[in-house]
Amino acid sequence: MKDVKKPFHWGIATSALQTEGAAYLDGKGPSIWDEFSLRKGKIAGGHTPEIANSFYYRYEEDLDIVQSLHIPNFRFSISWPRVLPQGTRNINQKGIDYYDRLIDSCLERDITPWVTLYHWDLPLQLELNGGWNNRDILSWFSEYVELMLKKFGDQVSNWMVLNEPLVFTGQDIF
Repeated sequence: MKDVKKPFHWGIATSALQTEGAAYLDGKGPSIWDEFSLRKGKIAGGHTPEIANSFYYRYEEDLDIVQSLHIPNFRFSISWPRVLPQGTRNINQKGIDYYDRLIDSCLERDITPWVTLYHWDLPLQLELNGGWNNRDILSWFSEYVELMLKKFGDQVSNWMVLNEPLVFTGQDIF
């Protein structure tokens, strides 16, 4: 077999849940992690995603730091319940606008955005309807992915579909 050299893309990565904060603002719907973090004794110190690192408000400042460090690639996740609060149908325009600004801000700084579509923040309503165990997840996820490609496909070339699927499909946290 011929030795094929594949390029290595150096960069940084985050997840919406771990960094954004603003968990209950601007029309974002609850996620499974928002609900899980409210369960007594589940998260050390009783922390919740409500504040996180406040990336939702500080992304410009944070991207300036990324740029100053000459980091060329930034992988972040889109919070499904921020753009589709109930998981399907009703689009949250404030969520779409936020990610549009974030992507534009990356590109303005010559930082290549790499988008993860699902980093474990299923909209709570979909979990209540069976989540990943419900075969309807195929249409729910397809609707979400099609919306993201329609809204951001002209700006984003690098997409990650699922972050560590064996972890969230193999563990029953609910």
